[in-house]
Amino acid sequence: MRLKIKKTGNFKNSKKYLNLIPEASVVYDVAIDSPTTHAVNLSIKENNNIYLKREDLQPIFSFKNRGAYNKIVNLSDKKKSLGIIAASAGNHAQGVALACKKLKIKCNIVMPVTAPENKLNNVKRLGAKVTLYGENLAHALVKASKMSKQNKYTFVHPFDDPFTIAGQGTVGREILDDEIDYDVIFVPVGGGGLLAGISAWVKQHKKKIKIIGVEVNDSACLTEALKSNKRVMLERVGLFADGVAVSQVGKNNLDVIKECVDEVMTVNIDEVCAAVKDIFEDTRVLSEPSGAVALAGLKKYSKRVKHKNLLAVSSGANINFQKLGFIVERSELGENREKILSIKIPEQPGSFLKLAKIFGKLPVTEFNYRKSDDDDAYVLVGIRTSSEESYKKLKTKLRKLKYKFSDYTNNEISNDHLRHMVGGRGNSAMKSKNIERLFNGEFPEKPGALLDFLKKFGTKWNISLFHYRNIGSAYGNILIGIEDPNTNKRLLIKHLEKCDTPFTEESNNKAYIDFLR
Repeated sequence: MRLKIKKTGNFKNSKKYLNLIPEASVVYDVAIDSPTTHAVNLSIKENNNIYLKREDLQPIFSFKNRGAYNKIVNLSDKKKSLGIIAASAGNHAQGVALACKKLKIKCNIVMPVTAPENKLNNVKRLGAKVTLYGENLAHALVKASKMSKQNKYTFVHPFDDPFTIAGQGTVGREILDDEIDYDVIFVPVGGGGLLAGISAWVKQHKKKIKIIGVEVNDSACLTEALKSNKRVMLERVGLFADGVAVSQVGKNNLDVIKECVDEVMTVNIDEVCAAVKDIFEDTRVLSEPSGAVALAGLKKYSKRVKHKNLLAVSSGANINFQKLGFIVERSELGENREKILSIKIPEQPGSFLKLAKIFGKLPVTEFNYRKSDDDDAYVLVGIRTSSEESYKKLKTKLRKLKYKFSDYTNNEISNDHLRHMVGGRGNSAMKSKNIERLFNGEFPEKPGALLDFLKKFGTKWNISLFHYRNIGSAYGNILIGIEDPNTNKRLLIKHLEKCDTPFTEESNNKAYIDFLR
């Protein structure tokens, strides 16, 4: 999704940053003037000159040390003496902890229980006292605010503060100091601090450079704010790209963004995973998902232009190692190079061989098959294609040979669950009565999450299918089948809502119907 921003035409809220950003040069007490890398491999592939602003090389492997230090160093001595408190899922926490260590200030950090272990350990290593609370940043912010009032700590917001924005704005100043004639700059968006800081500086010095904010589609709080013309609180945010998992854009940030940013666009998780792979191939650095969000947006934009100078901010490399398997698997889908097909074949000797011959020398990434009845079977096939044209030829060949098939490349049930499940369909009695309903949801990654859910779910309904998959993130994906003989279908929905686990019904999902029902 792309949303062009109708800018206000003045810099009323942005002008103050012309002074605040140069004054923020104090950030180099804890930050480096990060280099810009020409992504040669990606430039050739995309037919544009692509550059990466390497904030992943900061001492805390994220740009957050800039804003946190600038805010804290500018506090009065009295406020510093009271001690600092902040809330963060990880990178801001590290920035605050580093600043407090440098300035010898007492530091308290509230982190959600879903915070990645590597970020949690780094915050502790920097000397901060950590309190784990809540399942996301919004919960942690509420707790930190309460602790601040109770103990008179000085609260340092992760993004909604002029000094924090100015600290991040030093990135924009460095970008222009590169003296590369950029056409477009892509910046990741969580709460909007980095986007506000960079755009405030760049747009007031070089208006012709286009600034685009990039969000993950499951946490697009800026997009929703611009559509509603006011800040909105998202009911849910996806946590895979935890560094940008923010439910509401900052007020100060939005004021600047409306004046200085040209466009905001969204990307999906598969596109982010593909961008992580691209950064690795050009830099040999493993970006965290949020660190690759801007590049994912750049790549989508790049399909529309040629021979332009495009810059993406590579904003962080605090990757949770457990995510790598998922990233590798989904990067092929994000590049649109792997296709997933469900193909119906007759249940008879030789059918498998006959189908395999159709693929010829096309690389098959996976083949899933299980007999389900005496007449027909469905095969789930992963195929790596060299181009859309080669994929069209394969589908034409299948149609010519009278095979019935479905494209599941973008089917979440297939990608998240079906490819990893072993089993068959429900029994014939259940099938004839059509009483099984399927729901897709997610659990927070915390001890006892499954037990908590099952206790709340109780024993009134029977669970007929259950698949849980940890994707190395702050949450795991769940697929659950429930036998529901009730004529009033709202009863089960109401019951699930009381279980405090978000679910979406998928009973009509084609992948489920072909393989599991």
